Amino acid sequence: MEEKSKVLIIGATGRLGYHLAQFSLQFGHPTYILIRVSSLNDPNKAQKLNFLSTAGAIPLKGSLEDENSLTEAVKQVDVVICSIPSKQALDQKLLVKVIKESGRIKKFIPSEFGVDPDKIQIYNLAHHFYAGKTEIRRLIEAEGIPYTYICCNLFLGYLLPSLAQPGLKAPPREKVTIFGDGNAKAVFLKDVDVAACTINAIDDPRTLNKTLYLRPQGNVYSINELVAMWENKIGRELEKVHVPEEELLLKIKESSYPDNSEMIFIYSAFVKGDHTYFDIDECGVDGTKLYPQLKFATVSEHLDTLV
Repeated sequence: MEEKSKVLIIGATGRLGYHLAQFSLQFGHPTYILIRVSSLNDPNKAQKLNFLSTAGAIPLKGSLEDENSLTEAVKQVDVVICSIPSKQALDQKLLVKVIKESGRIKKFIPSEFGVDPDKIQIYNLAHHFYAGKTEIRRLIEAEGIPYTYICCNLFLGYLLPSLAQPGLKAPPREKVTIFGDGNAKAVFLKDVDVAACTINAIDDPRTLNKTLYLRPQGNVYSINELVAMWENKIGRELEKVHVPEEELLLKIKESSYPDNSEMIFIYSAFVKGDHTYFDIDECGVDGTKLYPQLKFATVSEHLDTLV
């Protein structure tokens, strides 16, 4: 049996990072987790760290700001996965430097786990949300570091629970707003499924220096399709209010960030179609096809929990 890669996970106390560490252990990878000393003083993080350590994870004290601790951690593993929040993407710069200098990492999976920043059509509206990710990509490539980028678009818990209605926390039952023509398709994935797919990709040569896209059939829907599905589940038709693209764009520009962030992501996903407007080319691979054994929680199943 081929030996499993040793994996370092940065951000293991976060929601996605915790699942990544669990699957890494479950799939038999020797798993190291970088932990800040301050995490031990947070009851929730301490509980996660205790669970992972009990399951076999090896904790290493350090941070993305501490070059010595990063160097010590990186030299013990073959693969590095970073799952810090998107807004902190540039915090990976020192990590990239350490990985380059180590010369031993056979794959780096940086903190992406969202919309492909190289395909986004709303770059100038996003208040540098994607700029950090693209900068890290170019740095990785310039340094010749082996990589896999994971693009899963949106998690099920964001925008979907409101049917993409700004300001709402639950799906509407009387009136719904349709933005644009309502036909652009968005993609939603459960974080635990993204973690499982990511760990599958670690030792897969087909994902080396590729962008791995996740677009399972049951997770790709337009707002028109989501509304029709919701209406069927609650047994009633909603009043539709149509907002043209130009009107939504005006509302975004009249508002300040981050107050308009929901509208920006709605515009990106459900008007511009940033998740699905392009075909997967030779620079990417379709994770759904690579790993047909994986079962993805569907949009319909998630909406069932909200009825």
